[in-house]
Amino acid sequence: MTTRSAVRIGAEPGRLPRTLILVIVGLIMAVPIIGMIEFTFRAGLSGGYTLDHWTGLVDEDAARTYRGLFQAIGNSLVLAVVTVAIVVVILLPTMILVHLRFPRLQRLLEFVCIIPITVPAIVLVVGLAPVYSVVVKVFGSAPWTLAFAYGITVLPYAYRAIQANLEAVDMRTLFEAGRTLSASWPRILWHVLLPNLRRGVLAASFISVAVVLGEFTIASFLNRSNLQTALLQVSKSDPWVATIFALLALLFAFILLISIGRLGRERKSSS
Repeated sequence: MTTRSAVRIGAEPGRLPRTLILVIVGLIMAVPIIGMIEFTFRAGLSGGYTLDHWTGLVDEDAARTYRGLFQAIGNSLVLAVVTVAIVVVILLPTMILVHLRFPRLQRLLEFVCIIPITVPAIVLVVGLAPVYSVVVKVFGSAPWTLAFAYGITVLPYAYRAIQANLEAVDMRTLFEAGRTLSASWPRILWHVLLPNLRRGVLAASFISVAVVLGEFTIASFLNRSNLQTALLQVSKSDPWVATIFALLALLFAFILLISIGRLGRERKSSS
């Protein structure tokens, strides 16, 4: 009796409950997105629908009219690349080193990496403001310098993605096998460890890109231009175009999430 109860409690929901949950969640997410799509085709106060808001993006005057928006998109893409580089160059080797040589520090590293998710963005900006007064003196005020702050913001998400991959692979055996064959630490890292952590690194990179593209508070308070701050400015004069670019950003984020899901399924299949 006890065994049956335990199995029943621990069992995953059946097909019908899973379907209902997916349908309900899908409707909750679909309603605002459908509303946004419908809004982009409205002709304004005159009523009716039109394609002018979409076709206007490829007009000859679009490059001049939305120059600031396109520049902000470029800034966000550069920020995404630099943030991913920070994750790969700093966080990844640190996690591998702690995992292999200093396992007692793993809890401390996890605590440090998860702290940013518990701190509100506005509080984080207040703490970063004095730091960025020094950053401006050293690196200038270019938008890409926001990547230092974004590297902290994405720490919890990147850490969990990489840590899940680390726990699924016997890294210590691979490391010791490489050392037995007299391979250097950089050679082991590049040719032995990284290929086995490819899925975790890709997942961390995709999540970091999605977080960077959706960040607004830090860029706004530090007076930097990125996609979200530019959308706010454009929405004051042309809300239809702002909604179109918001939809495109959502579509890009969904593609990244689907890619992460496929990576997870591939990892389970290979296991």
